[in-house]
This record gives sequence, structure tokens and C-alpha cells, in this order.
Amino acid sequence: MSTHEHKRHAPRSVAIGIVTVSTTRTLADDQSGHWIAAQAQAQGHKVIYHEVITDETGMITRTVNKLVADSDVQVVILTGGTGISARDVTIEAVRPLMAKELVAFAPLFAQLSYNQVASAALISRATAGVIDTTVVFCLPGSLKACQLACKELIFPELGHLMHHVLKG
Repeated sequence: MSTHEHKRHAPRSVAIGIVTVSTTRTLADDQSGHWIAAQAQAQGHKVIYHEVITDETGMITRTVNKLVADSDVQVVILTGGTGISARDVTIEAVRPLMAKELVAFAPLFAQLSYNQVASAALISRATAGVIDTTVVFCLPGSLKACQLACKELIFPELGHLMHHVLKG
């Protein structure tokens, strides 16, 4: 079956959980998370969870596991904690949970980022994968990075990704 065929049979709407990883942001000032939620809803998706949590490996792991266990959540988008500072632990918390990693996501995102921020794109460790039947994205915390990833990579493929995950 071609990509076009898959997309034609793919779900038009998915249920999304948004997690912002930050020790400085609150839900009230979570620009990236609110933008992701608004954009997802504008495209017909359902945002059923949005929370800000601290940059702690255990907290991130527990939150992701809770969302994966919730049969209503199909996609989890984490923003923040993907850099290289000591407190950036999102990747370390999430990658071990992944049954499959979407290995093309990181280089595609890096190339798109490079076009916008030049060599600073090197700092991001954004990644994506599948945990059980939940697709998980780990994005940088910056609004521009979230906008880029969502507009260019994530939202155009959400239904297609879910089609593949759900068909078993």
C-alpha cells in the first residue's frame, strides 16, 4: 500500500497529551505547550492532557508511563529537556521506554533546524518513538523549535503514524 493509501485510511483525529519539562515554567506561561495544544486543536486533534513537570528523570518517566497506560492518549509530545546541560534529562528518561525509535525524526528535525538556527541545531537531541501503541515526541522547549517540528514533521504525519501503530 502506498503512503497516499495509508494516509487516506489514517485517523483524521488523534488524542494528544502534552508535557512541558521545565523547572522555570508554569502552565500559565507555557508558550510552547499552549501553542502545540492550539495548533493540534485547530487541525482537528483532541488535547486531553497538558501539564508542566520538573526536569527530573523519575518524574518524566512516571508521567510518560501514566500517559501510555491511559488508553485515551495516542500521542505524547514532550517539550523541554532535550539540550545538553546537566538538567536536560528528557531523552534519558524516555528513550529506554521506547520499543521502537523513529530514527529519521532527529536528522530531519536537525536539518530543518539548521536552516533556521545554523550550527546551533547541533545542541538539540530531539527524538521520537513508539511506546506500546503510543507515539512519543521529545522536542526542545523553545517555541520556534516546537513550531518547526509540529508544522513540518509531526502534524502532517500524525494520522499516518497512528495508522501504522494501530494496524499491529
